[in-house]
Amino acid sequence: MRLIRSEWTKLRSVRGTWLLAGSTVPVTAAIGLVGILGTAGEWQTALNDQWDPTAISLKGILVGQLLVAMVGASAITSEYSTGMIVASLSVVPQRGRLLAAKVGAAALLVVPTAIISVAVAFGLGQLAIAQAGVPAASVTDPGVLAALLGAAGYLALVGVLGLALGTITRSSTGTLGVIVVVALLAPAFIPALPGAVGEWLATYWPTSAGQMAYTVIQTGSLAPPEGAAVLGVFAVCATAVSYVLLRLRDA
Repeated sequence: MRLIRSEWTKLRSVRGTWLLAGSTVPVTAAIGLVGILGTAGEWQTALNDQWDPTAISLKGILVGQLLVAMVGASAITSEYSTGMIVASLSVVPQRGRLLAAKVGAAALLVVPTAIISVAVAFGLGQLAIAQAGVPAASVTDPGVLAALLGAAGYLALVGVLGLALGTITRSSTGTLGVIVVVALLAPAFIPALPGAVGEWLATYWPTSAGQMAYTVIQTGSLAPPEGAAVLGVFAVCATAVSYVLLRLRDA
């Protein structure tokens, strides 16, 4: 716990980290609202049994996840950029302990940020959906609370992934580039791949699968827990790779 407190002190002293975390809430909510307002007219004439107002209100996570990943990455990239990582490794030569402490410290900021972002995006989104004259969701509706928890869990795992990528690339810019590819570009292009390969990748690509965690109406072949598990395994594997590289490379 002492090591986590030390890492938390370092993380909270980085001004950019708070800017990223503070921006996640309005950005996630705003992107969701833009999507709702832009398509509200279509919903009034074409609702079907796949109508999922919960997932619709959380579309802003597609952009918000980039900020959350950078919050996680800043737990270590800020040290590489200033050279403080040398001192950190001197004080804590057990690199596995250091990485675990950074995960814990990042979670102290990422998890509340995720919960608040999801709550605000859902609340404002449902108000906008109701104003459009179509059925909105309530926390008491079946499956909605689980979807909200799944959304918060999704963002938390992306934060862990961001820390792993930050450890691997040693760069905030490098981390952002990789997370944009993993979370946005690859899911957009993978469905165009032919045959069974494209279908399998579209289903099991980590972020695409993970987004099933915050759906109430299942539209894909993965149930919400299964999708969350795929992303969780990917985040654990990325963290394992980052640990190996942290051990093998010089500061």
